[in-house]
Amino acid sequence: MKEACAAGGGRHSARCVEEAEETVEELRQALADAGIMLPALRIEPEALARKAPCPPVELGSCSVDAAARLAAALR
Repeated sequence: MKEACAAGGGRHSARCVEEAEETVEELRQALADAGIMLPALRIEPEALARKAPCPPVELGSCSVDAAARLAAALR
């Protein structure tokens, strides 16, 4: 599991964004491997405007079928 980004200082912000982007891609691939697609999966763009961003991941909306597959995969 990746380290949580510390909210202190701008020196951490670039790494936080990089970790968030890597995590989104890892999640996208893991979901694809399970036959699930979340079209709106991304890091929250508004968070990038903060002085020291540690952007959250937006999962977005998905179809009922994708939600059911996700629930089954998590069981």
